[in-house]
This record gives sequence, structure tokens and C-alpha cells, in this order.
Amino acid sequence: MSTSRFNNIHLGLSQQEAIRILSLPLEQLESKSDYYMAASHLINFPGESSENALLKLLESKVSEQEILLAQRKAIEVLARLGSYISIPIIGTYLDSSDPYLVENAAWALGQLQCTDKILNNKIVELLNKPYSNRRVLIQAIALLNLKNAAPEIELLQNDENPGVRGAAISAVSQLNETDERVMELADHLLLPNQMDRQSAIQDAVDCKALILLPDILRSPVSPVFRMRAFRALWPKDTCKVEGLDLVDCLDMLLKDDISALTLVHEYDAPPTDEFLIQELFGTDFSRCYLALNTLSVRPAQDFLPLLLSRWNDDAHNDYGAHYFFMRLFGMYQNWPESSLPEIKAILLDAISNERPQFMKSKAAATWSLGFVCPSICGDLLLKILSPDCEAFWEVRYAALMLVEKLYLRINPERFRFTELTKNDPEPFVRFKATQIMTDKN
Repeated sequence: MSTSRFNNIHLGLSQQEAIRILSLPLEQLESKSDYYMAASHLINFPGESSENALLKLLESKVSEQEILLAQRKAIEVLARLGSYISIPIIGTYLDSSDPYLVENAAWALGQLQCTDKILNNKIVELLNKPYSNRRVLIQAIALLNLKNAAPEIELLQNDENPGVRGAAISAVSQLNETDERVMELADHLLLPNQMDRQSAIQDAVDCKALILLPDILRSPVSPVFRMRAFRALWPKDTCKVEGLDLVDCLDMLLKDDISALTLVHEYDAPPTDEFLIQELFGTDFSRCYLALNTLSVRPAQDFLPLLLSRWNDDAHNDYGAHYFFMRLFGMYQNWPESSLPEIKAILLDAISNERPQFMKSKAAATWSLGFVCPSICGDLLLKILSPDCEAFWEVRYAALMLVEKLYLRINPERFRFTELTKNDPEPFVRFKATQIMTDKN
């Protein structure tokens, strides 16, 4: 079963309550989104009770939008739970009039490695139906290793839609065991549309295109996508591959160094500070990185009042902007003295924030704190280097980067910190600790 940091976002909701909500008539719901919420939450409770509740939801023939949305989620959750008994009923949704239900059903059957020839042939047939999400169908066909569909998918390698084209290139690589065209995905990693760039990363991961890892690391998408690809593609227990060094790559990813990225946007004229800060709230990371890079060379005191105002108004609760604000705070070492207490408080709050959607900010805030207030890092590092105190390995890794930055090799303190991580459950953290302990520079 795949896991996600975002599974348990409804803290306090029990399995029993989620199942009860799914059993209620639509008119008794407190909110129209309750079915969807309950179905989503059952991912946290593997087992027969959850599966039965979700299967009962899929048996409903009611066509209200609230039901359809919840059924889409139920199909996804059953697949992620590895519910093989649900394959027959999920298969019936390949004939749904709702294209999103068809899409989710095909994806789920791929995830569940469906062996039903009738259902698998139906997935292939759907490629030629209008309004089908051919990208998802192609991915399912590749997962199911339906080699009979390879000739048809080969034709889609030149499709005008980059999402379809990339999925087809990846699928042909998997089905025909060839890497003849996988390097074409490198161009997709720099397409103007962020969804296309993210799709290209998934295509590279699906066909295990390790050769594309340097290009993936330069793609201007969320570091979460780059890190996910890095973890999926990097060979286990290997320190160097494709001209890349393991620790160097991890350092770059955790620092999220803009100079290591290839941005796909530029400004025609110098934008205002107001515009640049607003850009940090955007969904396209290439534009966010461009704004961040532009702000980083401007006098901090000029835009600081606006920055803090936007933080208090909305950035503190916007997980995208939240991350870029953490990054920006660490890009200056000369903030006005009067602003340091507030910035320090913001960074410390981000480091201790346990809300799943803000996890990306925790490591960024840890690294930034070392630049803004290095004198207070000692005790904090001792705390967050412990897996018992800090569950997210990226934060522990960022803490080790700070140890490396703040303490000289000959300083016994450096080894006191790394000693905490020598048995860390995350191999990447252990790699970093070993590098610090053996560093001769």
C-alpha cells in the first residue's frame, strides 16, 4: 500500500465515524463534502470494515454529484489499500458515463494488477473512445504489461498532447523494453505548463529512466516532485551515478538552490515588489522561483513591510506561499535588526508546525534559521536530529546541513550532533552524517 503524508488530514475522525457517515442518506449530511471526506479518511484504516464500506458506496446507483465525487475517491482508496476483492465492482465503472470514474477505474485496475482479460481488453479499447483520459489509460496498460497494446501506443508517441505523448514514450519503453525515445522526455521537463513538467517526471520514473535524473533535478517544479523522483530512481546503496553524487544532490534538493534549476519564464520588464510577492502565491513553481530569485537581489528593507504584512494577512495559511516565504527569509543575512525577532518567531513556528500540508516548509525553515539566527540553533538541532522528536527525515537532513555549516570539523560539537544520526532510520540521513564525520576539509 502506498503511503502519503497527506492521508490523515482529518485528525480526530475515527474509522467508525467515517463508516457511519458513508451510511447516512444524502439529506442527513452536515456538509455536501462529507461522503468524500469519509471515503478519503478510510485510507488510514486498512481492513475488511473499510473495504466493505467503500464497496457499498460503489454499489450506489444514485447520480448526485456528491455521490459521484465520493465514488471516485472510493475507487482510489480501494486501490491504495490493495483491495483485490474490489476488482470486479471497480471494473464495472469502465462503462460509466462519468469520464472521471472511468479514469479512476482504469488507474485502480492498473494499481491492483488486474488479471481479468475482459477488463484489461476494455481498458485498451477505451483508447479509441472520445473524451477518454488517454494518459491514464496508457499508464494503466503499461502497469498491466499489456504488450498486445504496444503497436497502438507506439502511434501515440507523436501525439500533439505532451501528456499523452510522454506517457506513450514511457509505456513503449516499458512494454518493448527499449530506451530508444526516452531522452525526448528531457524536453518535456522544461515545458511552459507545470502540469506537463510534472507529468514528464512521472513518465521518467515509470520507465525507470535513470539517465534523465540530471534533467529532472533541473526541472522547475516543486522540490517534492524532484525528491520523489530522486528516491524512486537512485540505485540503493550507491553513492555516485550518472555523474551525480548522492549527498550533493540531496543537499541541492533540500536547499532548493535556484541556481541549479532551469527556469522557463522571464520578465519583459522589472516587476514591482508587490507583483513579485504576489507571485509567491502562484501554483507554477517556475514563476515562483523567478520571483524569489528577483527579490533576493533587491534591498530587503524596501519590501520587508509588505512581506510581513502579506505573511500576517494570508501567507501564513497558504502552504505554497508559506514555503517560499521560508526560503526568502533565509536568503538574507542582513534583515533590519528590528525585524529579526518576528522573523525568528515565524521560522521557529514553521519548524514546529505539524500540519501535513506544511511539511515542505519545515526543512526550508530549518535551513533558513541557520542564516537568520545561527546563535540559537544548537539546542534546536539536538532536538530535531532525533527521529523520536522529528518524524520527517528532510528536517533531520536539513539539521545536519546546518551542523556542517555552523561547526568546524575540529569542533567536538560537530561529532556530538552527528552521533545522534548514526543509526537514523532514513539511509539518506545516515549518508549525510557519515560524510560529515569523514570530511577532511
